[in-house]
Amino acid sequence: MKNEKNTIMDRSDILEEYKWDLESMYVDDEAWEKDFENVKKLVEEISKYKGKTVESSNTLLEVLKLRDNLYRTISNVLVYARMRLDEDSRNGTYQALTDRATNLYVLVNGETSFIVPEILSLEEKDLESFLGKEEGLRVYTHYLEDVLRGKKHILSKSEEALLAQIGEMSNTPDTVFSMLSNADMKFPFIKDEEGNNVEITHGNFIPFMESNDRRVRKEAFEAVYSTYEKFKNTFASTLNGCVKKNMFYSKARKYNSSLEAALDENNIPTSVYDNLINSVHKNLDSMYKYMDIRKRALKLDELHMYDLYTPIVKDVDIKVSYDEAQKIIRKGLEPLGEGYIGILDEGFNSRWIDVYENRGKRSGAYSSGTYDSKPFVLLNYHETLDNVFTIAHEMGHSIHSYYTKKTQPYVYGSYSIFLAEIASTTNESLLIDYMLKNVKNENEKLYLLNHYLEQFRTTVYRQTMFAEFEKIIHEYAENGGALTADYLSSTYKKLNEKYYGSNMVIDDEIAFEWARIPHFYYNFYVFQYATGFSSAASLSQQILKEGKEAVDRYIGFLKSGDSDYPINVLKKAGVDMTVSQPIDKALELFSQLVDEMDKLI
Repeated sequence: MKNEKNTIMDRSDILEEYKWDLESMYVDDEAWEKDFENVKKLVEEISKYKGKTVESSNTLLEVLKLRDNLYRTISNVLVYARMRLDEDSRNGTYQALTDRATNLYVLVNGETSFIVPEILSLEEKDLESFLGKEEGLRVYTHYLEDVLRGKKHILSKSEEALLAQIGEMSNTPDTVFSMLSNADMKFPFIKDEEGNNVEITHGNFIPFMESNDRRVRKEAFEAVYSTYEKFKNTFASTLNGCVKKNMFYSKARKYNSSLEAALDENNIPTSVYDNLINSVHKNLDSMYKYMDIRKRALKLDELHMYDLYTPIVKDVDIKVSYDEAQKIIRKGLEPLGEGYIGILDEGFNSRWIDVYENRGKRSGAYSSGTYDSKPFVLLNYHETLDNVFTIAHEMGHSIHSYYTKKTQPYVYGSYSIFLAEIASTTNESLLIDYMLKNVKNENEKLYLLNHYLEQFRTTVYRQTMFAEFEKIIHEYAENGGALTADYLSSTYKKLNEKYYGSNMVIDDEIAFEWARIPHFYYNFYVFQYATGFSSAASLSQQILKEGKEAVDRYIGFLKSGDSDYPINVLKKAGVDMTVSQPIDKALELFSQLVDEMDKLI
């Protein structure tokens, strides 16, 4: 099935085989309601343990098992409602279900907030005694050790309960941003390459930016960012609210900064964040050279921001149907072995994926699900090379989740955000290696090389720029600065000037791009795209060069979940992110690829 170029489909027009199978979670909304009520009952049950959590080793085990059951159920309730809403954000039924589920989740957090403080009331020797007496508790050893690690940041029972109660309010900035950007905002029409009037959407914006027609790129660029400029003060307010929320929680929990608070959740030192920014700053000359190559290759007097996404090789027009994309990805990931490919096929054939854009659908792509569900993927597929890599990327997330959930108990059945982008990007690295080795001519090789360099630009350099923007605005606010639209826009434009160099025209409209980026509401998330890409570059090379031994280590990594701290999990796979070497090596590879393209252009 294929979307007509000038039409945004209604969801009812899309075949079932191209929609994710959310019925496998709940056959209907009535079944969802039953679990919703079940959560309330579980909340009442767990509330009876307040003040009794550590009366005995057996009681502690009962509480932890009941809490696991409670969170497994509320996760199903919340994730289902949100994914249904993402199918069409205009749907009032699922707006209501999502709101109810979110409120219930806040209630669950509040009613379980007594558990950690009560565990922390134990002396370490008493906890060790509990672990010795109760065999069933031993599965929770790492979890309990991690709780003790954060002891100085855990508050009293009443304070923890109060923090839990403001959870719903604290989500408001992200919710308002999402509704404004995805549901309420409308972009203007532009004329496409054939002169047809086409409405700009989140889904077709990047394909337009990849257009060979510079007029189309420029009009799409200006249409999108002039629209965001009109709402700049509202977006500044939502982002300011998010930063203030992060500041509030970091101060309440006695951290030195919002950054420290965000990274401590996964036991990541802030030096990892700073090392990334510093390493990229030392390697900006390679980016400047790449921009000069792009300017020369496109035969432009001036290189503008709207020229960044169009392929350098103009006479190669790679359009890939969804079915063909699956075949290419399957071949590219063969080095991961038959077991991995079998899971990939299951995902393709069992409706893990919601493929096409429709009216009201959430933009972009993601992998989601729960411990008990399929590891679903949301796409807005257009027939571009970039979208082929998006499928490989999101399936990397989902297969990581699949292995983890099949191997680990619920308490360790997810993985930290520090590790979250590694499996996805390893898939991309293996896929680009396969495609470069199987190109039919030099032009296609140049096209793919350009694409690989774009992965470096967008995943290492661009995400590091995002990370630096987050760090700057948080530090500015923490020092008493006001995050006005003018300050945010000025700061963002200066960073673009720094990262792209003086030989590129930094158009005024790019100053408002910060208003478009949802990841700025994810609390220092984006730096992990860059560290993940660097880790993936190392792992993919190990897989290609060492074969089965490296694959076995890698599959072990995918199975590890939260059973150890992320730095340790990654070390076992063969990458040490406590030093700058993986970042430096990745940027060294980027420099080599830039030099290679320089010779070929």
